[in-house]
Amino acid sequence: MIISECAVLCDVLQHHHHCCPHEFSVSSLCVYLSPSGEYIKNWRPRYFLLKTDGSFIGYKEKPQDADLPYPLNNFSVAKCQLMKTERPKPNTFIIRCLQWTTVIERTFHVDTPDERDEWTEAIQMVADKLQRQEEERIQCSPTSNIDNMVEEEMDISTTHHKRKTMSDFDYLKLLGKGTFGKVILVREKASGKYYAMKILKKEVIIAKDEVAHTLTESRVLKNTRHPFLTSLKYSFQTKDRLCFVMEYVNGGELFFHLSRERVFSEERTRFYGAEIVSALDYLHSAKIVYRDLKLENLMLDKDGHMKITDFGLCKEGITDAATMKTFCGTPEYLAPEVLEDNDYGRAVDWWGLGVVTYEMMCGRLPFYNQDHEKLFELILMEDIKFPRTLSADAKSLLSGLLIKDPNKRLGGGPDDAKEIMRHSFFSGVDWQDVYDKKVQSHMRVTVTHRQWFKAQGIMGGVTLYPGGLSVCSCAITPHSVCQVLCGDTFSLLDRC
Repeated sequence: MIISECAVLCDVLQHHHHCCPHEFSVSSLCVYLSPSGEYIKNWRPRYFLLKTDGSFIGYKEKPQDADLPYPLNNFSVAKCQLMKTERPKPNTFIIRCLQWTTVIERTFHVDTPDERDEWTEAIQMVADKLQRQEEERIQCSPTSNIDNMVEEEMDISTTHHKRKTMSDFDYLKLLGKGTFGKVILVREKASGKYYAMKILKKEVIIAKDEVAHTLTESRVLKNTRHPFLTSLKYSFQTKDRLCFVMEYVNGGELFFHLSRERVFSEERTRFYGAEIVSALDYLHSAKIVYRDLKLENLMLDKDGHMKITDFGLCKEGITDAATMKTFCGTPEYLAPEVLEDNDYGRAVDWWGLGVVTYEMMCGRLPFYNQDHEKLFELILMEDIKFPRTLSADAKSLLSGLLIKDPNKRLGGGPDDAKEIMRHSFFSGVDWQDVYDKKVQSHMRVTVTHRQWFKAQGIMGGVTLYPGGLSVCSCAITPHSVCQVLCGDTFSLLDRC
């Protein structure tokens, strides 16, 4: 039923078009809905509030404007898709939208067709308005705001060194390409050292609302120093790009090696697992939760040691008792507490550790289904299964890390990583030796591909591992590099 104090839908939105999107007002739409649990198939009653900034917020009890509680559900209708349906109940509608890195669907039910029409029209109206505002923002001044925001964050090379620019590097090889930009193998002219330069388009970052993620990654890279975390050498900006110059990790993705070998031995998994635990322990002690642990973000250096990459989803300022509510991460790796829209803390990283160590020893994900709704049900409800070949210690470790209740999960208590370090699976591990890289790796990359460089039209040599370069085979010749450096547009690279 519609709450009586709400005005006619269109009049409300038009009259309060200029209200501050961060303030609740009488104009906010508040309806008593029965949203279908996205991850558990049952209907749960909620009071929902639609705000002009696109926030769609759900409460268990009817909120009072003067004292609004923290919401149980909170997501944005920006760029959403709407669909009306009569299943599983009449007067149902579905909202499909992007939440951080994941596409999700939410199913809602109301009492009458008119109520459904009012809600879908209101949601579409807000989404359209946000789309127009985004287009106007990009057309008017796509980078002026971000220039000011990143000035202090980006220029880390100015304190002790001359500020770096694009012309300080030779551009050798396109390593990878994504939505927001690309990663290029570069050589610093002054030192001859090789780095991986991550180049992000400011316009795309703004359009995709990724400014916060980008600045978080910059801060984490700048403020952390650990042997198993990717380090940042320089960062700077041009008129239309943000540039991160990072150490070049040339041992390839762990995903590549596991795909080739299918499973790792328990001894090899213990080696990688110990280095991951050491890195996460360091991040947690710095009040940072990683939140995106997966095989694709785990790289190996030339000596076969671990390097964790991609810090865009990190959450800063999280202590032992602190929690978060953001729904983010990769679907197969999401912890149950994230799926249930509950507050969550550092234990999400230990769930991620459980998933990746399970993959290493078992050769598959602990929970998988192509249908995300079924996948999420498995994560929430299904018991974990093990191959017969696993030892009792390995089963105990995985069972502890993949406990669905974060408070009971291994590492979920106040001792955090220390609880995992004490587990029998890691008995005999000298954790100081792990940190000092005194433990010998099971794989060492020793091939120098000078012939590979010549074949690609690139002068000079560097230790490379083909798996680390498998994303894109497009080469940048020395002649092409000269063309690229003539301007800021990177038109040649954009065509790669």
